[in-house]
Amino acid sequence: MESLAGFEARGITRVLPEDRQPPSLASDVQVAILWFSANTSVNNLAVGLFGPLVFNFWVSGHLSTSYMSTWGPLSGNRTMVVARYFMGYWPSKIPCFLNIVLMVGYCTIDCIIGGQMLSAVSGGSMSIVVGIIIVALVSLVVAVFGIALFHYYERWAWLPQILALFILVGSAGPYFNAALQSVGDAPTVAANRLSFFSLCLYVPNSWAAAASDYYVYYPERTSRLKIFLLTLTGLWVSSPSISTGALVVAGYGPLNGFGLFCSVIVSLGVIANSIPGTYLAALGCQVMGRYGKAVPRWVWSCIMVLIELICALVGRDHLFLVFQNFLALMGYWVEIMVCIVLQEHLLFRRTLGFEWARWEDKKYLPLGIAALASFLLGWLGAVLGMYQVWYVGRLAGLAGGCDIGVWVGCGFALISYPLLRWLELKRFGR
Repeated sequence: MESLAGFEARGITRVLPEDRQPPSLASDVQVAILWFSANTSVNNLAVGLFGPLVFNFWVSGHLSTSYMSTWGPLSGNRTMVVARYFMGYWPSKIPCFLNIVLMVGYCTIDCIIGGQMLSAVSGGSMSIVVGIIIVALVSLVVAVFGIALFHYYERWAWLPQILALFILVGSAGPYFNAALQSVGDAPTVAANRLSFFSLCLYVPNSWAAAASDYYVYYPERTSRLKIFLLTLTGLWVSSPSISTGALVVAGYGPLNGFGLFCSVIVSLGVIANSIPGTYLAALGCQVMGRYGKAVPRWVWSCIMVLIELICALVGRDHLFLVFQNFLALMGYWVEIMVCIVLQEHLLFRRTLGFEWARWEDKKYLPLGIAALASFLLGWLGAVLGMYQVWYVGRLAGLAGGCDIGVWVGCGFALISYPLLRWLELKRFGR
């Protein structure tokens, strides 16, 4: 397998400076296109529908992902390996495991949406099961080969997507009703708007736990601002590309046969989003420990696709419920982790620095006591502020039914971490 042309044999092993690729305009554009292509897909429709169906508006944010991406060139390490320098060798396994669940969950949703659309386009002659299998198999091939084929696929995947989506705007646009107003009294509308703002903040920022993985082949001296802006541009431009008020297949209805062709293109576009998720989940399995590292990345990719396929087949008839329940897990922990990384970076590591070659040295890496305690306190705050269909936190109830979990959780982490980390350094020296 590893002798095949274009196959990426490397797993989580650090990319040494002499193995990096020289920077070029083409590579910079490619990275921005990667983020754009991966997020210009119909799976964002499931998020956007929460606007008109639940909260009645749309907005998003990408800063956490852009910030975390800057560690790739600097370290040569994958994101969850970089997390060891901020959270310790053992505590960092918690966000690593959560990220595996997160990526598999996203890819499962991609398979379900793609399968449902292919079935709808065929008029029911193709079952949702067959559609799900098609999406999973294409994702498997690209994810197994790794970063080279992945970049090539993403370089062109966006083009038919964006053309089909512009056609959707022209086809379905005349039927949109932009005059609809938010419903409910003023406090309810305000609570719903903050809830949806939180949702649209942490859905795109859920990439933050894997953002640096795509930059490990960049030279060490690459400008962090450039990496930040490349990521931000690709994510930001892709966000509004999908209508949040139209059902895609019905939106192409006036175009008859050509509309069905466009629907197929859009349905297969979820593959561009599923491939990076599968790739990142496989790398996460290696980060979990030496036994996981011993298994080749491509084997983990096969296992991840199998899990995604099983989950998609089980949950294919309950997409909205699956996604609604999955949202609680997606954003809270990622933002809490980013708060810890940001504080460690700005408050402590300016003087301590990093020795990136010691990414497996447990004696060098921090113990992670402060990070673990702060992370758990952040989760406590998230639970208190959580407003989901299956659980309402005490603070969320007091806030009028508003999901403030991500804000309370980040607040707890921001307040607790500096003192706990100072005590950890004073007591243990690392």
